[in-house]
Amino acid sequence: MLTTIDYHTAGEPFRIVTAGAPEPAGRTILDRRESAIHGELDAVRALLCNEPRGHADMYGGFLVPPDDDGAHLGVLFWHKDGFSTACGHGTIALATYAVDAGIVAAPHDGETEVIIDVPSGRLRASVRREAGRVVSARFVNVPSYVLARGMAVTTALGPTTADLSYGGAIYASVDAGSLGLHVDPTHLGDLIAVGRAIKWALDDTPEARHPSDPRLSGVYGTIWFEAITTGDGSVHQRNCTIFADGEVDRSPCGSGTSARLTLLADDGTLAPGQVLTHDSIIGSRFHGRVRQTVAAEGRTAYITEVEGAAYRTGEHRFVLDERDPLGRGFQLR
Repeated sequence: MLTTIDYHTAGEPFRIVTAGAPEPAGRTILDRRESAIHGELDAVRALLCNEPRGHADMYGGFLVPPDDDGAHLGVLFWHKDGFSTACGHGTIALATYAVDAGIVAAPHDGETEVIIDVPSGRLRASVRREAGRVVSARFVNVPSYVLARGMAVTTALGPTTADLSYGGAIYASVDAGSLGLHVDPTHLGDLIAVGRAIKWALDDTPEARHPSDPRLSGVYGTIWFEAITTGDGSVHQRNCTIFADGEVDRSPCGSGTSARLTLLADDGTLAPGQVLTHDSIIGSRFHGRVRQTVAAEGRTAYITEVEGAAYRTGEHRFVLDERDPLGRGFQLR
């Protein structure tokens, strides 16, 4: 039996496995991710992601011990195609869960720090409560930086260019308007198909290599973006992230927001301390900003902060009936 507590962050699901899953071997979270990819935990991931227990765009995490006593908890993020190195919406959900479940003591009103070890590094989140209820959470991400700009890509809709940046995972940012698209549900089919093709076209390029750890290499997703005119000098964008192998992020994508903040700060669109209002394809919202500029991996990097809200949607007990001919489930797409 597997028990889970499910949340959504800005519309994107996050299924937290609280009991029943085997603990992967490894000294660090990144080591445990490698064990999970090649071990029995991958079968549990499939069971929870696949239909009929999940769906093609399911997301979640296995709770594991942190790297050391400096963090409250560790997590392995997962989706229908495997285990990701970063997940901002999941970090917001986990921090909220840690306070909701009493893992981290919190005041009735005010902010509480929750420290989480994820494959890309150690994240510090701040959870804010009002009248005893969590109303928002924000996290400070690992150093983020630009990897490449203006990479030419040929697609089914024509040629375009992509910028690669790292925000705990590597993303390709593409202006939706460059191919006549809009970040809108009516264009979702093209956003998925072309975004998926762009990710795979750039995934194995030299520019998509992590500077120091090959386990963090490869393009995790394509971020389709478009600017929203405000008239007041603020920076407001809408995005749709197509990650893994054609999955759609319903939220504005947490680690993807860090990747976008990095590009916007690097080209001067976003001034130091200025807030990015980042909307998703369903209209949900994150706020992000650059806290400081640092040096990392031999280049200029940015420490970003992303804020959103997560809400509990249910609690589950999942089982696998040995007589079930569908076993660990299936993927229809």
